[in-house]
Amino acid sequence: QVQLIESGGGLVQAGDSLRLSCASSGRTFSTMAWFRQTPGKEQEFVASSDWSLGRTYYADSVKGRFTISRDNNKNIVYLQMSSLKPQDTAAYYCAASFGLWSETYASRASSYSYWGQGTQVTVSS
Repeated sequence: QVQLIESGGGLVQAGDSLRLSCASSGRTFSTMAWFRQTPGKEQEFVASSDWSLGRTYYADSVKGRFTISRDNNKNIVYLQMSSLKPQDTAAYYCAASFGLWSETYASRASSYSYWGQGTQVTVSS
């Protein structure tokens, strides 16, 4: 059974850094991504990474502040978040797919078949 398990969320102050981790058990996925969601809003794409082509994509709102990376040996994807802002407050979800996606499709939640349970990130001002 495939599982995605996120960790690393927490409460931080604006300007701080935080690293999220997502460990996948059972399979190695071609593409892994991070999405986030706040109550009452739609799920928002944050970043994605594919193994074989080494492509990474970022939402404009996090470019230059967030970095997605992968440990292929351990099947773990990380999201290093720096210069955090209160508007980054959200539940962050790890997502995985066996497909390889262009940027357009990599940013769509419907491209991913597997999801973690989410980890909360709260940034205070």
